[in-house]
Amino acid sequence: MSYSEIPLDSSLCQTLNEAISQFSGSPCHIQQVAEVGGGSISRSVIALTTSARWFIKLNSTDLHDIFEAEADGLNALGACPALRVPRVIAHGVSGRHAYLVLEHLDLQPLRERDSGTSAARALAELHRIEGDRFGWHRNNFIGSTPQHNGVERTWPLFFSRQRLLPQLELARRKGYKGKLIADGERLAEKLPALFVDYRPNISLLHGDLWHGNAALDESGVLALFDPAVYYGDREADLAMCELFGGFPDSFYAAYRQAWPLADGFEQRKTLYNLYHVLNHLNLFGSGYLHQAERMVATLLAEIGR
Repeated sequence: MSYSEIPLDSSLCQTLNEAISQFSGSPCHIQQVAEVGGGSISRSVIALTTSARWFIKLNSTDLHDIFEAEADGLNALGACPALRVPRVIAHGVSGRHAYLVLEHLDLQPLRERDSGTSAARALAELHRIEGDRFGWHRNNFIGSTPQHNGVERTWPLFFSRQRLLPQLELARRKGYKGKLIADGERLAEKLPALFVDYRPNISLLHGDLWHGNAALDESGVLALFDPAVYYGDREADLAMCELFGGFPDSFYAAYRQAWPLADGFEQRKTLYNLYHVLNHLNLFGSGYLHQAERMVATLLAEIGR
């Protein structure tokens, strides 16, 4: 991770000082600010005060909703004592900036073989937090894409109406036509056929669980951040863990030992990861088109069209 020292707008700096002081219970003044490389949506900085470091995200005022949703998701994940989640200090708007101030955590990549076992058990504990309906009390974001979380009475209805169809409609608006849209809509209509013998628990999910949003804290505890939370099938989190790799092999085995998966996960994994591939298509372009089409075709073949 790269750092470069930068100045902050004086008005923004004052707002941040006030927010941190209110949280700390004593006056705090930012002495140094270093930009953190690697963010694709927001500008990220580490601010140093006399007593601590703070992680701050900055963006334009019209994107404050993203920070508001992220704060909501972090607070939800923080209800799981098995996890380390950065505490939300403050979020708001100052001048032309939206900001989100978080507790700064010293993190290490989740790469070591032994770390996978404890991380998987911690994730299983998160998934044991259950709701009574699929969805969430508000919409949020998957990356920078709005994520629909309207409550549905069944999981197939939720995944069809709140996941697949919004992504397909966004793809249509971006100019994608033909096979992807027609077959994708057919899949959404027939989705209950994939769940005849499977009734998932209604688990609290991270929602965007690729390896870039997970790490270990200084004590070796699983730390999660940048969430897109909702209540859904826990397998959706596990599927995304496998989509881009980066988790140690011990992680997958340990999760299954902590909470075994039902038959048919490999088929459902394709469905759950289709959502993320469609989102990448909409965010990053046609390089994901053929992958999305193949995934839809595979799932329709399983259903028997």
